[in-house]
Amino acid sequence: MIRQSRLPYAIIRPTLVFGGEEEILVTNIAWLLRWFPIFAIPTPRTYRLQPIHVDEVADLAIKAATDFHGKVVDAAGPEIMTFEAMVTLLKATVHSHALLIPTPPALAMFLLAIVNILVRDVVLTRDELGALMAELLVSTEPPVGKITMREWLEKPLTRVGTRYASEMVRHF
Repeated sequence: MIRQSRLPYAIIRPTLVFGGEEEILVTNIAWLLRWFPIFAIPTPRTYRLQPIHVDEVADLAIKAATDFHGKVVDAAGPEIMTFEAMVTLLKATVHSHALLIPTPPALAMFLLAIVNILVRDVVLTRDELGALMAELLVSTEPPVGKITMREWLEKPLTRVGTRYASEMVRHF
């Protein structure tokens, strides 16, 4: 509707955003790796994502206000990795001993339902998992981001996963 209207617009489509205080998915994966002995990786383990730093998304939004009228821009970082590679990177960063266990998606969702009860939240929905597995977090456009997740995680002040970020508290 926006594209067909006469309103000026710029649409920014971020992939997986990381790095902010309010970021939920990466924070909670790291938190789960810190506190749980196992972490289920839904199979197949080949689906990819292309994380982008939150500051780069914010810069893109500012630029879009003046430079991107009538455009759709994918906000994607410089690195494409599998979900399993991202979890492995987070596991190393938080010095986790959790076992990464490949599981069918239905079993992963069942295990997440148990975690949901424990944390009184919704960690990941079936639709979100479906989008991840359909590789909707990867862009076909050239990356606009420059900061890799690995670079961000290596910064001394990065304390990823030290607290749980509640989706319910944030939105409701």
